Amino acid sequence: MELNKETIKKIKELILFTTLIIVCLWKYDDVLKILRFLLHVMLPFILGGAIAFVLNVPMSFIQRHLFPPERIEGNKMKSKLARPVSMLIVLFAVIGVVALVMFVLVPQLANTFANLGSSIQQFIPKMKEWVRDISHGSPDIMEWVNSLTFDWDKIMETGIGFLGSGAGTVLDSTITAAKSIVSSLTTFFIAFVFAIYILLQKEKLGVQARKVLFAFVRKGRAEATLEVLSLTYSTFSHFLTGQCVEAVILGGMFVAAMPILRLPYALLVGIVIAFTALIPIFGAFVGCAVGAFLIFMVDPVKALIFVALFLVLQQIEGNFIYPHVVGNSVGLPSIWVLAAVSLGGNLMGIVGMLIFIPIVSVVYALFREVVYLKLKQKGIKPEEIE
Repeated sequence: MELNKETIKKIKELILFTTLIIVCLWKYDDVLKILRFLLHVMLPFILGGAIAFVLNVPMSFIQRHLFPPERIEGNKMKSKLARPVSMLIVLFAVIGVVALVMFVLVPQLANTFANLGSSIQQFIPKMKEWVRDISHGSPDIMEWVNSLTFDWDKIMETGIGFLGSGAGTVLDSTITAAKSIVSSLTTFFIAFVFAIYILLQKEKLGVQARKVLFAFVRKGRAEATLEVLSLTYSTFSHFLTGQCVEAVILGGMFVAAMPILRLPYALLVGIVIAFTALIPIFGAFVGCAVGAFLIFMVDPVKALIFVALFLVLQQIEGNFIYPHVVGNSVGLPSIWVLAAVSLGGNLMGIVGMLIFIPIVSVVYALFREVVYLKLKQKGIKPEEIE
């Protein structure tokens, strides 16, 4: 092998990479500590970038439609105000959603659980009559049903006693909890300010990032990196938009359909299902379980009607709404959507379910391009082997 400058450079890079791997494996405890420290330091900026990415999707939509370039061209005032006004509209919308949850959903949930004891006490006699009718008064079954008792006061006393026994621990950890809350609020405030700065200066920051990339990376690799980043942004933004629209549509369907069937908690269940539907594939079933439980405490028959309604609306949503609103936006076949949700859920929980679909979609698109390129190099047309 000829030892020219390029070869020597590659050998040096290989030696350096091998040395780093050996050091990381040898001192992995110290390396993990350093990584945790760096993550702790960078957390506000990582969180700020994530907030900016999420808010940029609706902000770009509003700016594109409220301040189209052809209308504000030549008007310096409108050009300067387009970004801040669009951002303020998005922030007020987010505050409105949070207020809706805080002042509508939370009080209704609190009232529901506050009355849970009396609901269960009223439900038990109804359940006994229901079982008696179904079992035709079977002595064995009725003996077991009559043995069921529910003492809400005793349960409350047990809960208060448990809290009282742990009061010392709670008091001891109050300062730690307060420090944690202050630290979290500080981190969120820094992240939020950083996100606002990114949104207001995103074009300038993009130009600076491209200059740094082309300065330190070869032109071909830099262009390929920009293409991958562009594909990633497009996929994530389309997925986020589609998932939110799908969740709102599904929640609205329940809010509209439940009063027609005279089912209770229509608004509460609709909001819960809309929020849980943000989790792909499985999320709506969690909302169904919560809604079925709440309605079951009122009327078991209505709970069965609700489950039937959920299955019907879920089929409509899964076969007609989701494929068009979300599925086409990420360009990922259904089997890979399921695989992405399963893998993301196992690795990172709910957050993994949300981010792994666009990640797998990007990998799928890049791998498909590589496969098509390899086939083209071999002189094989894809349609010939389909």
